[in-house]
Amino acid sequence: MPASHHSTEDPGTPQGPRRLVNTRELIAEPGPATSGAAWRLQEPNRDLDSNIIALPAGDGIETHRGPELDVLIHVLDGSGLLGTADGDLPLSAGDLLWMPRHTLRSFTAGAGGLVYHTVHQRKPGLQLQSRRPDTGR
Repeated sequence: MPASHHSTEDPGTPQGPRRLVNTRELIAEPGPATSGAAWRLQEPNRDLDSNIIALPAGDGIETHRGPELDVLIHVLDGSGLLGTADGDLPLSAGDLLWMPRHTLRSFTAGAGGLVYHTVHQRKPGLQLQSRRPDTGR
């Protein structure tokens, strides 16, 4: 991805509001024909996580249970299907979806591919704790 999409500021410096990425420019750029994150929020000390996921035509994400967090999904480009426990939901550019925590979901890209943006509370990181030896006291 071109450097114009990444912040060049020192990550240790407190920062105010700023442009992170222009999604129209991101979508317009030719990218690899592989599935995955085309962009990720990488700002330090944040409370949110956010990704832009690109799926080539016919590709998808298998059925899985969502995290212990609600997720907002905004379809930016293309079309496809969201598989749910209640059946398939057609997706098209402009759709805004709420995915309740723990719901089953799958994604299948349509003929023109599917690009969507996710936003959710940041998942807590793994915290390692040292064990103190048992002293028998």
